[in-house]
Amino acid sequence: MKSKVKTTLLTLGLLAGSISVAHAADGTVTFLGSVHSGACSIKPDSVDQTVRLGAIAKHQLESGGKSTARSFFIELEGCDLSSLTDKTVTTAFTGAQSTIVPGAIGTVGDAGGIGIMMTHGGRPIVLGTPTTPQIISDGNNTLEFGAHVQGQATGPIVPGEFSAVTNFTLAYQ
Repeated sequence: MKSKVKTTLLTLGLLAGSISVAHAADGTVTFLGSVHSGACSIKPDSVDQTVRLGAIAKHQLESGGKSTARSFFIELEGCDLSSLTDKTVTTAFTGAQSTIVPGAIGTVGDAGGIGIMMTHGGRPIVLGTPTTPQIISDGNNTLEFGAHVQGQATGPIVPGEFSAVTNFTLAYQ
């Protein structure tokens, strides 16, 4: 009888061990980020974001017309400005410049005769040039910008899908 109990317990132990090892993965979680020496952290939603400019009527862009501006934000958190002199930040945007709309970011896709213009404080942003310094404070801060689609001054506007990419760099003073 003792032998049957030992065999049963051994069998149950082996089954329990094999059950715990037989886990299947249903998916993965990837964690991304970076560490930098800036005065503030950048909220994850601000690091990589999408600005939806909408479905724009072709006639609105003809002869240098533009779409309605859409706001987008870079949200900063955990700012410690103790090492800054001016307690300001500038933002420089870079990207492929449009060859047909001066000062605009170039687009890719089926749409043609357009570019993306960005603004800060109502003034056009010049690619590769820092924006006007913006005063920030300890804690959380929000930097606001605008973007719109600009049609070329002469030539046709071609309907279709488009996208554009810009990168930004923050400089603290």
